[in-house]
Parts: sequence; structure tokens; C-alpha cells
Amino acid sequence: MSKKATGLGAARKLMARRKSYKLQSRTKLKKKVDPLAGSSQAKGIVLEKIQIEAKQPNSAMRKCARVQLVKNGKQVTAFMPGDGAMKLINEHDEVVIECIGGKMGRAKGDIPGVRWQVLKVNDQSLRALLSGKLEKARR
Repeated sequence: MSKKATGLGAARKLMARRKSYKLQSRTKLKKKVDPLAGSSQAKGIVLEKIQIEAKQPNSAMRKCARVQLVKNGKQVTAFMPGDGAMKLINEHDEVVIECIGGKMGRAKGDIPGVRWQVLKVNDQSLRALLSGKLEKARR
């Protein structure tokens, strides 16, 4: 165990030491609380499709899906990006979700409480399906 630096020029070393401990505690907490358990993407099964009302001053119904993660059984709400994505994603489809990327892992934009978005549907890119480059696979 290392001893703390003392003396006239110790401030820089003490600050660096504190910064490293702060970073360690933050990453451990994120892995403990985060449903994806620290990973960037996760597979899940669509339980239901829902619409969430946007926050003020916008008025829109944002298309989302309740997804149950395969790895730990936790349920999250994932945003379905793109025009007509709700028609392509059905219940019991296997989807890959990722973090939307709001500040500090929080919700992004005007969708309250939604921190994830759908990336793939049945191992096919949602973007490619929306643009018409691929047809949806039958499972």
C-alpha cells in the first residue's frame, strides 16, 4: 500500500491519485446499476410496442419497445429510430440495443426515461431495413 505524498510539491500527485480512485468507483457503480452490465450492446426479446409522449414543448408520440434482455432478464424501454420502424419490429423479435448516448448515461432529447435504442432486428440492421436494402428475415 502506497503512502500519500506530502510536502510542498505534492498537490499534483494527490490530485492525480484522487482522479484515479474516482474513475474506478464510477465504473464499478455503472456495472452494478446498468442493465447492460457495462457492455455497449445487448440482445433482447421485444415484449410489447409502446408509444411515449415527448416532453414539453414538443408534442409527439415517440415509438418505443419494451425489451427483455437475454443476458439477465431485465426489462428496458428502447427507442425505435427511423420512419416506419414500428411496422418492421414485431413482438417476440430478437433485437440488439445500444445506449442512445445522452449526457452521463441519461435519456437523450425529449423522450423521458428512455436510454437505449434498437440497432438490429433478427440480426439485420434496422437502418438497412428502413432504407429498403434488405427484407426482413422470417424466423
